[in-house]
Amino acid sequence: MSDTVLLERTGAVAVITLNRPEALNSLVVEMKVALREAVEQVADDDGVRAVVLTGAGRAFCVGQDLREHADLLEAGDPAPLSTVREHYNPVVTALAQMRKPTVAAVNGTAAGAGLGLACALDFRIGAAGARFTTAFAGIGLTADSGLSWTLPRLVGSGRATALLLLAEPFHAEQALEMGLLNAVAAPEAVLPAALELATRLAAGPTTAYACIKASLRAAADSTLVEALAEEDRLQTLAGRTEDHAAAVRSFLAKSPATFVGR
Repeated sequence: MSDTVLLERTGAVAVITLNRPEALNSLVVEMKVALREAVEQVADDDGVRAVVLTGAGRAFCVGQDLREHADLLEAGDPAPLSTVREHYNPVVTALAQMRKPTVAAVNGTAAGAGLGLACALDFRIGAAGARFTTAFAGIGLTADSGLSWTLPRLVGSGRATALLLLAEPFHAEQALEMGLLNAVAAPEAVLPAALELATRLAAGPTTAYACIKASLRAAADSTLVEALAEEDRLQTLAGRTEDHAAAVRSFLAKSPATFVGR
């Protein structure tokens, strides 16, 4: 794997770090390929029960590296126009549909596809004072990295429309107020807070978490009747797990439950 993306394990938690701090973790082709590989690797690793995504240095990710983008456009290279299909879509799909909890440690600026990556995760903890922007309209582009789907669901349709069309920057405290962030912490405390949350989630009923996430995704595009049917299907799966049986026994015995993820 390229050193533009780092992958580490802390117990049952995998930490993926975007690692081009000198370029504010802007995304070049090499980095996007490495990120896709890292995300797919942790998704397939049964030993990983929760995932944290963060950035090295003072930014989380400012999106596409526009220097590389401009050079490729000028050279007539087709890569800039295929990167959404080949890179962003697979990464965002893998993050959003991962069968384990995910946490974004947004340690600094998140813009464009960087914001899209953060919004694809289950939880977002942001650094106090960090700046956010959708960015796309400012360079004559439309939304990618899933923002047309995730942003309205986090902040509402009207606010998402304004954020995308105007592309005005906003800070972490505003992001918290609008529901985009789950919490704000001092910059030096963002990654520890994300690791603490991920560790807590990794010790939980991860199969049930996967079912909850699948239920929410299905309900977003279904009728009530369809959502109820999917809840029935997923509850049957969760109800057959060792975790459920053990947790019921622990509840009746008035003792803490221990979850093994199956």
